[in-house]
Amino acid sequence: MVNSLPRHPGVGRNPGCAVIPLQRKVNGASLPPIRQLLVCGGDARIALDPQSGLNKYACRPYPDASLLAFGSSTASVISPAGFAAAEALRERLSQESGTASQAVIYARELQRIRLELLAAFGLADAGVALEFATSGTDVHTLVARSVANSTDRPLSVVMVAESETGSGVAAALQVKNAQVWSVPLRLADGMPRPLADLDAEVAGRVERAVRSGARVLLVMVDQSKTGLIAPSPDCVVGLHQRHADRLDVLVDACQLRLAPPTLRAYLQRGFMVAVTGSKFLTGPSFSAALLLPEQVAQRLNLRPHEASMTVNFGLLLRWEAALAENRRFNAVPQTVIFDFMQAFAQAITDRLNNDPCFEPLNVHPLARGSGAQGWDQIQTIFPLLLYRADCAGARVPLNRAETQQIYQQLPVDIGEAGLRCQLGQPVACGTRDGIAVSALRLCLGARLISDAFAAKQGADEGIAGLIAEAMAALDKTSALIRSLS
Repeated sequence: MVNSLPRHPGVGRNPGCAVIPLQRKVNGASLPPIRQLLVCGGDARIALDPQSGLNKYACRPYPDASLLAFGSSTASVISPAGFAAAEALRERLSQESGTASQAVIYARELQRIRLELLAAFGLADAGVALEFATSGTDVHTLVARSVANSTDRPLSVVMVAESETGSGVAAALQVKNAQVWSVPLRLADGMPRPLADLDAEVAGRVERAVRSGARVLLVMVDQSKTGLIAPSPDCVVGLHQRHADRLDVLVDACQLRLAPPTLRAYLQRGFMVAVTGSKFLTGPSFSAALLLPEQVAQRLNLRPHEASMTVNFGLLLRWEAALAENRRFNAVPQTVIFDFMQAFAQAITDRLNNDPCFEPLNVHPLARGSGAQGWDQIQTIFPLLLYRADCAGARVPLNRAETQQIYQQLPVDIGEAGLRCQLGQPVACGTRDGIAVSALRLCLGARLISDAFAAKQGADEGIAGLIAEAMAALDKTSALIRSLS
């Protein structure tokens, strides 16, 4: 099993943070407060703005009970349960730091989290390695560098559009002069490309790269920012079977909108899988991991040198908060999760189809061809374009700047629309009527389901209350649209 933590480019840029070389000791008094630790050991994206107290994702490092949080495709404010779990871990780190070296403490806690994650995914004895990283982007760099270093051949990377995965992913994959090919997921008007066309383009890129003598890394996404799976699993499996000696596959599942059977199916096919605790699980931003079959880890020699290791207490605490959310979600009966998700998806789809302020962006069925049946076949990311009426009463799409303005106003208490809510950040989605548009994303995350179940013990009132909150968030969105001058 892979037990080490690489130093990633973003680690340690926040002054005063607990990211410490392994040879040093740390005493309990030197540990920063929990609010500071939660934004340490990442990069500028989770640094707090000195005026607003928020990070780039408009999240603060402590619970925000009045916020209706439907933005888990981007980020979530830490929950009371997550905050309590992180605080308990910080206290334990402080108490133990006087009796053991920080290297011993950190390695032990990281291994504990590793084992809990593997057990939660049903992988405790499956021969799967798990390597931690600060972010999904860092996982991409780790994989690309490992694949490039494992071969004398030039590296070609085939990925889907960066706008649908994450800013910086393409750059993260650009290692050792690798060629990176990006395949668009949507058409010019923002509609999803036919899967057959997308698969054909991906397959063509891979086949040409293999013929040219390259080693190929294919990055499949499940799910993208707007809830797409691409290329299709059938396409990826076929390519991998034909070129197993020349093709590595990374499944970008950083949204972690996967049931454990689906995750296991990817690993059983010999694929690597990138996950985070900060999207569907709604833990704090900047907690990621790479899962891969141990034989793949050995072939890629995925053990970073000890000199490059660091102690990152911020990463530990963020994963601890995410695990608290996962425990709560796993305590909800599967039938309840399925029923909640179906009812929520139906209600949101009906609203978006019948409100003139919105247009839902189509999402392909979440088919993976693994034979696994679970809640992850139900849509949980709902991308929507915004519309207003012009002076003649015609529907006109909001442009990207206007959509960004709406997004920024949603969490703000502004008078009659005083409700505070959060949707996923706008994603550029082509043009409509000559206007460049972007889609907001209303998302269902694990915490929302856990909270609804806990509030009403799984009764119908639990999902009804959750749907009512989502409708209130859409009501505020439409009110803000109407207020535009």
